[in-house]
Amino acid sequence: MNAEIIAVGSELLLGQIANTNAQFISSQLSEIGVNVYYHSVIGDNGGRLKKAIEIAESRADLIIFSGGLGPTKDDLTKETLAEHLNVPLVFDENALEVIEQFYKNQGRTITENSRKQALILQGSEVLPNHHGLAPGMMLQKGGRTYILLPGPPKELEPMFQFEAKPKLASLISKGGVILSHVLRFYGIGEAELETRIQHILDAQINPTIAPLASDGEVLLRITAKADSKEHAWNLINEKKKEILDIVGKYNYGVDDDTLASKAVNMLLHHKLTISAAESLTAGLFQSELAEIPGVSGALVGGMVTYTKEAKMKQLGIPKELLDRYGVVSSECAAGMAKKVREKFGTDIGVGLTGAAGPEPHDGEPAGTVWIGIAIGDDVATKKLQLSGLRNTNRIRTVKYTLSYLIRLLEEKGYSKV
Repeated sequence: MNAEIIAVGSELLLGQIANTNAQFISSQLSEIGVNVYYHSVIGDNGGRLKKAIEIAESRADLIIFSGGLGPTKDDLTKETLAEHLNVPLVFDENALEVIEQFYKNQGRTITENSRKQALILQGSEVLPNHHGLAPGMMLQKGGRTYILLPGPPKELEPMFQFEAKPKLASLISKGGVILSHVLRFYGIGEAELETRIQHILDAQINPTIAPLASDGEVLLRITAKADSKEHAWNLINEKKKEILDIVGKYNYGVDDDTLASKAVNMLLHHKLTISAAESLTAGLFQSELAEIPGVSGALVGGMVTYTKEAKMKQLGIPKELLDRYGVVSSECAAGMAKKVREKFGTDIGVGLTGAAGPEPHDGEPAGTVWIGIAIGDDVATKKLQLSGLRNTNRIRTVKYTLSYLIRLLEEKGYSKV
């Protein structure tokens, strides 16, 4: 099966956003043996999109669209394809119910253009959208397969990975099964991880193993082909054990896990509460935790104490301590963690301070970060020396803090979930 990916949206051509969707889809298709020979990007223009479809049909038997499924007038993908294929658009009742319920929950009146999102190509298989409103769809017609996906990556990626990809794999494998399982690692670089498991990578046949780097993390995607799901999982689990026997201490989760979700799940499972005092991250740590549903059972609150004065007045850190050690120090991070824990009455307090860059701060070079974590009466600190851009350093600080928190909890006997 040969594929072409057509991304729709003038914002892509204007350079306002990057076409990360095509990159993601290509990496996913390679796992199931689909060749991607062309990427196309088309603006919000029905005539140009129709021409792009005609060209794609001349050289691909799988055409995947991203974007253009929304409620506005410039969302033209399914309308253009419906006209091109002479297939009517019909309402999907389940999708319409989801959209109507969304507006009802918001206390708003649904508009007619919002209903448009529930229209699908007649005869297509609906791909549910668990992270947005517009459903995707998969249609087979004239010996070709057409897949339509929403544009936002947070909607497209899970829809493709968990809805579209398994259906494609079934078509390709002709009754067989293709399964993938992702192992997530933190605290080890891609090059080091690959070196440690190089003998496994060199010997791979089935399952195959694909290393990927992502925002300071390393992912290993294990893909197995077999005659049944059970057989495929057996192949995956055998290879997984072999890998984790070597680098298991860096493995924090699988598939859709994140460092935040693993940390929050541990806190909730063990009924632990947490608060945070943030300086260089300015609330980013708490924001990352707040991405996880149910976090209100663990996250009590926190403070952004960006200046020296705020650390003294809001947290109550002694001026003498800050004058002696500085605000970018182990002592300051520990003090922030202890004070915020006391103020919010939580089991755990986190203190984050540092010089995000690009300039030094309080005599410390850019990229110097101190993490403080108070668990009960015990306080641990960790120094990082980062070398990225300012916001990259802030994001890496949050990720490392989550990893450090998970590790400290494990050392105190709290199991992962």
